Amino acid sequence: MASRRDFLKLSTLASGMLLVPNFLHGLDRQGLELLSKSSGKRLVVIQLSGGNDGLNTLIPYQNDLYFKSRPSLAIPAQKVLPLDKGLGFNPALDKFRQLYDQGKLTILNNVGYPDPDRSHFRSMDIWHTGSASNEYLSTGWLGRYMDVCQSNKAAIEVDDMLSLALKGEKYKGIAVENIQRFYQATQDPFLKSVTHSHQEEHEHHSVSYLYKTLAETQQSAAYLQEKVKKYRSKQEYPNGAFARNLKTIAELITSDVEARVYYASLSGFDTHVQQANQQARLLEELSEGVCSFVQDLQQQQMFDDTLIMIFSEFGRRVQQNASNGTDHGTANNVYLIGNKLRTPGIFNEGPDLLDLDAGDLKYSIDFRTIYAALLQQWLQTDANAILTSNIKPLGGLV
Repeated sequence: MASRRDFLKLSTLASGMLLVPNFLHGLDRQGLELLSKSSGKRLVVIQLSGGNDGLNTLIPYQNDLYFKSRPSLAIPAQKVLPLDKGLGFNPALDKFRQLYDQGKLTILNNVGYPDPDRSHFRSMDIWHTGSASNEYLSTGWLGRYMDVCQSNKAAIEVDDMLSLALKGEKYKGIAVENIQRFYQATQDPFLKSVTHSHQEEHEHHSVSYLYKTLAETQQSAAYLQEKVKKYRSKQEYPNGAFARNLKTIAELITSDVEARVYYASLSGFDTHVQQANQQARLLEELSEGVCSFVQDLQQQQMFDDTLIMIFSEFGRRVQQNASNGTDHGTANNVYLIGNKLRTPGIFNEGPDLLDLDAGDLKYSIDFRTIYAALLQQWLQTDANAILTSNIKPLGGLV
């Protein structure tokens, strides 16, 4: 029998290892062989946390109202990287412009939802769950995707915490920022010894569950560690945690880890004060990191079956504030990056600055129609079984 002291130590050491996806549980040799031979499309979701200012990302540089609304914050027209339809990129997005020119980027304008919420937490919950603004859900849209697909599909978030988007009712993704550290943590001598000596029939149910979870976590860590040994990226990535996380995702994809969804975040976009330099730095980090990631996957022939979606929980208000920043707004851009886009380039018309909702942009694309398209047309599953409303997929994406 485990002593109370041993149980407390076990609980402490195992507490950070509970978010293990079911596709990694108890894999035997045959299961590993099946996983290594499987194939399918992958979705990589990148979250820009804080509410990125879409108007200074994709800029209506031929619209006088843009410059009148932002007398000191507007990007000068001569610095904008011109695209099409009177829109152009922030000069920090030169790498994105290259993807655009190569036909690997689709830009969706005016993406939002009815009755928008300007709270970071509530708006992010809405995007994570795929809910209406008056609907409160405890499961994420990608978590419910895993519930529908059962244990043969999974999601990995390269971070130290799991987002609501990847939490289902029965299945959850795994949050792991550093696979080597994750593996080393499971190799603690005490954990290994108690797992090896445990006899489940002699323990209390709660203790048995803890031991079972620990054993499965050790198997999962060993599986990931063994998989990523197959490939170490030689692609040059920029410095920083965001690019490092994308590199980890590339190594997982190339190592045949059986996950259909990968998730990463870049934070810092809540730019109420002195926005220009902070946003430019973040956009450059985003652009260069994603471009390196794409090049990495292309070199390994893994890009054709990978689709990247980039979103933020809301945009910013059209009018700049008194602190040379922008306050919480509503509609924003969503970016899709891939090699099999049906409508590369600018998908729809840019924001109408003459037709605002109390100073905010009006949405014309419900974000849930994008989710429905990605689920139905890319991940090839029943979107109606995952989204709570009967949402029609947006056509022309993938």
